[in-house]
Amino acid sequence: MTENAQQQPTAPSTELPTQYAPADVEGPLYERWVERGYFAADAKSDKPAYTIVIPPPNVTGSLHLGHAFQHTLMDALTRRKRMQGFESLWLPGMDHAGIATQNKVEQQLAEEGKSRQDLGREEFVERVWQWKEEYGGKILGQMRRLGDGVDWDRERFTMDEGLSKAVQTIFKKLYEDELIYRAERIINWCPRCLTAISDIEVEYQEDDGELVSITYGEGEETLVVATTRAETMLGDTAVAVHPDDERYKHLVGKRIKLPLTDRTIPVVADTHVDPEFGTGAVKVTPAHDPNDFAIGQRHGLESITVMDERAVITVHGPFAGLDRFEARSAIVAALRSQGRIVAEKRPYVHSVGHCSRCGTTIEPRLSMQWWVKVGPLAKAAGDAVRDGRVRIHPEDMSKRYFDWVDNMHDWCISRQLWWGHRIPVWYGPDGEVVCVGPDEQPPGTEAEGWKQDTDVLDTWFSSGLWPFSTLGWPEQTADLRKFYSTDVLLTGHDIIFFWVARMMMFGLYAMDGEVPFRTIALTGLVRDERGKKMSKSFGNVVDPLDWMDKYGSDAVRFTLARGANPGTDVPIGEDWVQASRNFANKIWNATRFALMNGATVQGPLPDPSEMSATDRWILSRLNKTVAEVDAFYDDFQFAKLSDALYHFAWDEVFDWYVELSKTTFQAGGRSAEVSQRVLGEVLDVTLKLLHPVVPFVTDTLWTTLTGGESVVVAQWPSDSGFRDEAAEKEIESLQSVITEVRRFRADQGLQPGQRVPARLTLDGTALAPHEAAIRQLLRLQPEGDAFAATATLPVAGATVALDLSGTIDVAAERKRLAKDLAAAEKEKAQATAKLGNEAFLAKAPDNVVDKIRGRLAKADEDIARIQAQLERLPQA
Repeated sequence: MTENAQQQPTAPSTELPTQYAPADVEGPLYERWVERGYFAADAKSDKPAYTIVIPPPNVTGSLHLGHAFQHTLMDALTRRKRMQGFESLWLPGMDHAGIATQNKVEQQLAEEGKSRQDLGREEFVERVWQWKEEYGGKILGQMRRLGDGVDWDRERFTMDEGLSKAVQTIFKKLYEDELIYRAERIINWCPRCLTAISDIEVEYQEDDGELVSITYGEGEETLVVATTRAETMLGDTAVAVHPDDERYKHLVGKRIKLPLTDRTIPVVADTHVDPEFGTGAVKVTPAHDPNDFAIGQRHGLESITVMDERAVITVHGPFAGLDRFEARSAIVAALRSQGRIVAEKRPYVHSVGHCSRCGTTIEPRLSMQWWVKVGPLAKAAGDAVRDGRVRIHPEDMSKRYFDWVDNMHDWCISRQLWWGHRIPVWYGPDGEVVCVGPDEQPPGTEAEGWKQDTDVLDTWFSSGLWPFSTLGWPEQTADLRKFYSTDVLLTGHDIIFFWVARMMMFGLYAMDGEVPFRTIALTGLVRDERGKKMSKSFGNVVDPLDWMDKYGSDAVRFTLARGANPGTDVPIGEDWVQASRNFANKIWNATRFALMNGATVQGPLPDPSEMSATDRWILSRLNKTVAEVDAFYDDFQFAKLSDALYHFAWDEVFDWYVELSKTTFQAGGRSAEVSQRVLGEVLDVTLKLLHPVVPFVTDTLWTTLTGGESVVVAQWPSDSGFRDEAAEKEIESLQSVITEVRRFRADQGLQPGQRVPARLTLDGTALAPHEAAIRQLLRLQPEGDAFAATATLPVAGATVALDLSGTIDVAAERKRLAKDLAAAEKEKAQATAKLGNEAFLAKAPDNVVDKIRGRLAKADEDIARIQAQLERLPQA
């Protein structure tokens, strides 16, 4: 009844331990998968390729919930495609993480009383490699714990030989195409890391600062400027005003006195200035502000650098040698003593950039750096999405992508570090500049006056090559031919700017217009159960390994997948992981029960004419679930597919089909044999559908059930088209009867196992064949000679008459229900009164009014329910 081809099985087992112990199963099972080569992709295969390259985690990192979340989804995609017959490659690797890794090793050296300068460049880089071998890559072992089905034989590192060759190759190609250049521009400088960082590595936060208004000039020729960085005034080379501002037209073109210095500076007219903001006059420091630099370029102003790389003042005078923040206070004090301070505001809360690596306040700084001319590259990256060659999912995220690529500034790619890909450019004794490719020799020796550029490339430069460099580019390898373009890039929406756009630009450029991936599937971020961002400062960071130890990897994976709505943040709490562990236990216990009751996959499925309505119902629902899950996978709806599988497995298979089949199994005969085969089929397919998300428990159960080699390499089921709407309707009626009687029993305070005499009237309905199941599930015993119906329940065309005499204290029950009814009526009266009060409604917030309306609706429901219960009680 499903397209569910079988491997050649060994004899299946009927033995399972009474409890599932993830810790005993997961580690050995994962190693067995790897040893058998299940995750190894074959470039020579005739199968269609399916490729995902892992977003490379930092070599310094360890597995956090964000990794676990995205890895679960990528693993689910590749496991399913492998089962569907694709040559699936999920390629792992790590990023060398230039700043973070260098910081780690410098901290080690500091503990030894040394610095990198003490070692020298070559010895320091060798020390970093040693650190990487000893401490780096911790996350790779943690990925095994999670169950990542990656091809470990293809593991890559952004600093390995092949990827280094790719970096040198594309650098030279870009250089020769005049898409890489060297220029002096304003960059974001970190005085702690002592390197430039890109715009997207600057984190802005609201800081308490100060806003100081200062008088520039003397006598009649004065104006007032306001600044939050008074220390930079030492580098001012102009004051700018708007050309149409009548207040300052008489000053434009004149020179005015710069306080605390012996210099005069011009007043220039520039349309960048907003005359409505502040005094309408702004100080211009071209060497320490990007907007000022642009003004300086337009007016030919001098750029004066007033700080060194550690943000210490270098200008000769009383402030030389002071840190920028010390200088700020000293300069304001000096200005105050001269009577030049017009106003001071503290605290002045404003947005300040900080280094994303160390948190240090960023200092805009004029510096000679290497840049990528992104214009034509960014246009190609935008066009690939606009013309449909690359799909962004969910589609509404496309706007964020276009906002970035359509407005991208040239990218500063040089970093003042020692760890990383050193820029392959040599400078000669007579001003020569030579870019050297990977197979070329330097143009000369140091003795001859040639020196290589000391900077390294931005880490994002090498990771931008990841989809094709990991497959062997620039060589035309079998892997590159088979597995490029990759199929899906699955990553968080927060790194569209960091990484996704860079890969699009470089992939299209290096691969002659072939896209690096066909789909960009963007996820949200993992948050705590209250929706709050996880942060060490908040004390809500969770180590997923702790949850794996406590509940098993399957439970963590299922929890993450069940929260994965495209592009939407994922709240997660330990209670949800515990619920997923309970689900894994339910799968285990139900399969164990099925095996003990003869469930089998041996032989063909019986013809539907031999099956009961219950059998046909579950097979019809199974095929619908297969189709539904496939559709959700194709739309990256992991939350919906996980939820569909949860409810099908738990509610329909385990809670209904297994329970309804118990009487059939007990009766034996051909009907039992048919149901045993159907149950085996349902479990077989259900375990396959669940496997990509919860791989460990499903493989253990599937191999026990079927005797097959492993569900990892089993064939993915497909919808056969079998449907039986009549059987579905019949079982829905049966469920209605059982549910309604169970609800009535609970309302009457009957214990779940308490048996009650009952008369079932099923004539003229499709429920007659199910009487035995109804009686068993509802604990209804046959009516005796003294049977006297005290309650009658008509439902789904059937009638269930119950004799509750002697089973409950009717008087006590009436008293309890009367008390509940009075409370509900009081609640209704109070809510009705408030909603009828016009004065209250005029003042109360909408959410408060909505809450009261909800209370009223709930009170009405409670009153109706309690009155129905009272009517059903037997007369005392």
